[in-house]
Amino acid sequence: MPKIRAAVCHAFGQLLSIEEVDLRAPEPGEVEVTLAACAICFSDISFMDGGWGGTLPAVYGHEAAGQVTGVGAGVTGYEEGDTVLVTLIRSCGTCPTCAVGHPTLCEAPYDRTKGPLKTVDGGPMQHGLSCGAFAEKVVVHASQLAKIPASMPMDAASLLSCGVITGVGAVVNTGQVRPGETVVVIGAGGVGLNAIQGARIAGAARIIAVDMSEDKLAAAREFGATDGILATEAKPWAKAKQIAGRGADAVFVTVGAVLAYDSAMKYLATGGRMVMVGMPHSGATSSYEPVMVAATGQAMIGSLMGDTVLARDIRWMTDLYEQGRLKLDELISGRWSLDEINEAIADTRSGAARRNVIVF
Repeated sequence: MPKIRAAVCHAFGQLLSIEEVDLRAPEPGEVEVTLAACAICFSDISFMDGGWGGTLPAVYGHEAAGQVTGVGAGVTGYEEGDTVLVTLIRSCGTCPTCAVGHPTLCEAPYDRTKGPLKTVDGGPMQHGLSCGAFAEKVVVHASQLAKIPASMPMDAASLLSCGVITGVGAVVNTGQVRPGETVVVIGAGGVGLNAIQGARIAGAARIIAVDMSEDKLAAAREFGATDGILATEAKPWAKAKQIAGRGADAVFVTVGAVLAYDSAMKYLATGGRMVMVGMPHSGATSSYEPVMVAATGQAMIGSLMGDTVLARDIRWMTDLYEQGRLKLDELISGRWSLDEINEAIADTRSGAARRNVIVF
């Protein structure tokens, strides 16, 4: 097997190790991509910390872009030299959820311990988030790719693989925000800023950002928020209702914090919907009064990867980027080498970064 350099997790909560691993050639239905960039997402960090289980050693990373350098048997639509995104959206195309247009919820099993990665001595290695993109190359199922313009900067393009489609898609696809509606976005980090962009693109009349930091509220305004509220206020939901004149039509929780979920429904108007985007660690719980949800006709909706359909959504998002209507370059806080990944992760943990990108 060919050897590549990768950042390997050997123990939850510990630093990653830069070392050689084995990456097999693409099998039927798979594609090899030589990466140009991979952004760091909090989902990677949650897995690294053991928040969602899994086996070790593992290579995480799933928000990537690069060039096709190998194509397995039976793959159509991709050839060597194509510029592509690499995502964790692995879909079979035929299960009940795929068949009705929800590939992010594909029910086909995939054993990540039997993926294309192995240790140099032949031992098992988890194919983290079905991508393993904290590495020079990946081998993934063809369904996990989407073509992008060759002229597009790869560091900006990589953000479309997760953070952007998760935030924008949660608003446009899951929340189905309509022109004139009032939107509250809880959390103005990487995903939150993209939810704000999505609300702006969808034509929301009021976009109210809620965060713990004044700096992040200022950033939220740069991306389209009309108002900002500190989450540390006594009753931030009351201030939101004062600003809008009523409750929100939709509230998007973009952080994986139980406290944010505990208060989210308080922002809603009668008939409003709360879209659950951020993912707390397994076992964390929140509580609501069912009678209030039922009596006000409100809804709680889960959103995984923004309910994205790659073949449909990446095209219009890249078009918006090229038109200057979707901010991507502005999301990048820092560019780091693979050898600097632990420093980049520490910077991401601090909460100051919008998105840090590993550039190969």
